[in-house]
Amino acid sequence: MRHLVPRSLTSRLVVTAVTLVAVVILLIGVVTTLAMRSYQMDRLDRDVSEAVRRADGPAGAGLPVVPPGDGGAVQGRPRFGQPGQVTLLYDDAGSALGWMIPTGAESAEATLSAKVAEVLREDGAATPHTVDLPGLGSYRIVADETRSGVTAVVGLPTEDVDDATTSLVRWEAALALLGILAAAAAGTAVVRRQLRPLTEVAATAHAVAELPLESGEIGVTERVPEHLTDPRTEAGQVGLALNQLLAHVESSLSARHRSEQQVRQFVADASHELRTPLTTIAGYTELARRQGDAETASVALAKVQEEAVRMTALVEDLLLLARLDAGRPLAEEPVDLTRLLLEAVDDARVVDPGHRWQIALPDDGEPIEVAGDGHRLHQVVTNLLANARKHTPAGTTVTVTVRPDGFDVHDDGPGFPPDLVGTAFERFTRGDAARHRSDGIGLGLALVQAIVAAHGGTVALASEPGDTVVRVRLPR
Repeated sequence: MRHLVPRSLTSRLVVTAVTLVAVVILLIGVVTTLAMRSYQMDRLDRDVSEAVRRADGPAGAGLPVVPPGDGGAVQGRPRFGQPGQVTLLYDDAGSALGWMIPTGAESAEATLSAKVAEVLREDGAATPHTVDLPGLGSYRIVADETRSGVTAVVGLPTEDVDDATTSLVRWEAALALLGILAAAAAGTAVVRRQLRPLTEVAATAHAVAELPLESGEIGVTERVPEHLTDPRTEAGQVGLALNQLLAHVESSLSARHRSEQQVRQFVADASHELRTPLTTIAGYTELARRQGDAETASVALAKVQEEAVRMTALVEDLLLLARLDAGRPLAEEPVDLTRLLLEAVDDARVVDPGHRWQIALPDDGEPIEVAGDGHRLHQVVTNLLANARKHTPAGTTVTVTVRPDGFDVHDDGPGFPPDLVGTAFERFTRGDAARHRSDGIGLGLALVQAIVAAHGGTVALASEPGDTVVRVRLPR
């Protein structure tokens, strides 16, 4: 039976609407029929009651009646009351004085009618009753006493009421059928028109679903039309939600593509950086093997050791980045940030006396403490100072400012190139000759950002010629 249930929303809505219309029509038809029949029966009851009041026995106006046993109304006798009326008269003793029934009724039927009237009379029924008279049909009968003291039982056929009710039911059935068909046609047209926005939204969704989203740079340009994104309507809410979803998918795909490109670039840069020392090591090893003398071997071993140290530093930096990317937790202990910065600036003065190194402490002189890994935070400061030292000319002033929520590193050197500011913290990012970047592998600032982020902090860069500042904020 489940396959008979409509599956589409349009069909379900139309079926529901038509069903409701059919139920309403049925209720209206039933109520109308009952009310109409009740009204006609009330009129018939009034007619019957009026006929009883007009009836009078032989002691009165001399109403012509047929004595019991005559076998029916005699041809030519004047008719009494309305067509089809049944009249029976009884005296005070309950004896039948006579009766009148429609022409053609048999005596047995008249006798049976008299018995029915006798039952009504014995029950004292002054209210109308419906009885079935053999050979005559259904009658509405009332028994009452006339002015002359004769008990009259009068009945009128319910045929007209039954015919009117039957005709009304037939008309109601025909009109109900037409109404249901009209409701189905109009409902289908209206529902389809109202659901057309959902159809267009679905078409947009299908168009997006057919896009190849597996790889590469993909732009989800399909959107639900603006006139279908009205939040005041249900279809508009669906369209607006779908547009938001598509925008999110598009940004996610763009981020994924950028991530793929960064991974590819990262692998290429890492391979390049590792290939250089490996090539150097292989060259000096081959040189020592061919020459064979002690002096050449000593020079070759020194160069091999130097490149091995460089490779080790690169591998350690890559390993640290990988651990931080994997969410490896760092140590969390109180770190005296003020002392750490003082020591780092002192070390920088010793390493490079050609720069002017300064540190600005808080006015209150209170040490600033943060929770984190002291060794990694020292690495952050060292990398920032080394970056300022390597990429600015001699005589540049580098100022470290201690703040309650972190520190700033400022220099008055030539600054970062404008196209490098937005990507300075990406891995293997290198500047041009303006920053005197003659060495390094481009992981210094990337490590700074990764370590600070692992501590729940942020790093920001603002640079222009003569004013470059890196702001590090750490939770206390």
